[in-house]
Amino acid sequence: MANTRHYIAIDLGAESGRVMLGAVGDGRIAIEEVYRFPNGPITEEGALRWDFSTLMGHIKTGISKAVQVQPNVASIGIDTWGVDFGLLDEKGTLLENPYHYRDRRTEGMMEKAFGLLPRWEIYRQTGIQFMPFNTLFQLLALKTYRPQVLAKARYLLFMPDLICYHLTGQISVEYTIASTSQMLDMSTGLWAEAILKALGLPVGILPKVVQPGSPKGTIRPDLAEAIGVSPLPVVAVGCHDTASAVAAVPAQTERAWAYLSSGTWSLMGIERSEPVITPQTCELGFTNEGGVDGTIRLLTNIMGLWLVQECRRYWASQGADMDYGQLVQIAAEAEPFAAVIKVDDSQFLAPGRMPERINAFLERTGQRPIHQPGQMVRSILEGLALRYAQVMASIEQLSGSAVEVLHIVGGGIRNTLLNQFAADATGKVVVTGPVEATVVGNILIQAKAAGQIRSLAEGRSMVARSFERDLYRPRDQQTWAQFAKRASSILERC
Repeated sequence: MANTRHYIAIDLGAESGRVMLGAVGDGRIAIEEVYRFPNGPITEEGALRWDFSTLMGHIKTGISKAVQVQPNVASIGIDTWGVDFGLLDEKGTLLENPYHYRDRRTEGMMEKAFGLLPRWEIYRQTGIQFMPFNTLFQLLALKTYRPQVLAKARYLLFMPDLICYHLTGQISVEYTIASTSQMLDMSTGLWAEAILKALGLPVGILPKVVQPGSPKGTIRPDLAEAIGVSPLPVVAVGCHDTASAVAAVPAQTERAWAYLSSGTWSLMGIERSEPVITPQTCELGFTNEGGVDGTIRLLTNIMGLWLVQECRRYWASQGADMDYGQLVQIAAEAEPFAAVIKVDDSQFLAPGRMPERINAFLERTGQRPIHQPGQMVRSILEGLALRYAQVMASIEQLSGSAVEVLHIVGGGIRNTLLNQFAADATGKVVVTGPVEATVVGNILIQAKAAGQIRSLAEGRSMVARSFERDLYRPRDQQTWAQFAKRASSILERC
């Protein structure tokens, strides 16, 4: 491509991390994976944490490999999952490995917070869906159980900001990742100091907030020399992975659309210019997360393919190791609508022995347990699609208009069975792609910061030209409506 510039995207997920090269030019974008590595929690003294030094080692290796492939790199952008953080002391040293959001220490913290400040007051300021692992409740758990660690903290940095700091030495937090914390006032974009003070949490450890596209410094000269690169600029992208993924949705603005970022989590919503914070959005469990280019992501978090991932891990430990393609195939052959699974049940949040916990749920709700992997995967996928339909109805209720197209992006679109179920259950046309939406959005934001792209709309048009998409039309809607009615009756027993 003529007039092409190259960018490095570091994209970290709950199961793996990737270092990708992106090339932007002639109205198109191309991506190439240069390094992939496993990621997941470790157990330290009974707690789930992230192995940060190993993570940084992989990131440095990936940057080095990327520059070997393409020496002329304009900048680097980093995105990760939300809510998790690390604490630095006065000398800038990481106090301990960051906790993993699925660690159980936050159990009971929401209730404790509501005893100090009314639930509505927290939501009124932050607009964030109440989930036990939100940063606000993680920090309250730290104050409750390990106050000596919190007392040593000088700065709190979210995961992408912590990585940026170790690359550049610069301290700041990016807006989209900060918005996931339930500590940011979404009407002002500033820290919600009144909430933090009411819960007895320190305000002074929270750095300045910067917008997507802002500079985050350059790689330290000593580090650049050690890994064999020049002191490359680091740019704040949509550092929350979903913010970058939504930026890459190839939507046509003339049609009403919703998005679904499909992976370990399913994040489903619409884009707005202002937060929508009402008793109704609070009751329906909607969150107002910061987006790129001045947008708000009005969405809800759904448990996603986590249940399938955990089932697969358990079956592999029992000697039945199947890849995701095999699981989808046997699920397609299983009996339709054999069981109703509430995929967002809190009992499914923690890792470990997922098939047993699903069967315990089925027995608790008067249903027969499932013993075949294909049947269990199909029932999970049907449960997810049913939840998508419920959320779609809420989106249309909140927006006051019908959605015409559901855009599904992310790694979960490889599950073609779930894509079709999503169309069937919601009654909407589903368009899938790109599969690497988070990486693509990461690169687009860097390209916009470099002046290659003028607007989010221009970037989305570029995505539409650059990547193939698949279309799924709804079918069997009457059957799905009957299933939804039956599911409603069963779930009343929860």
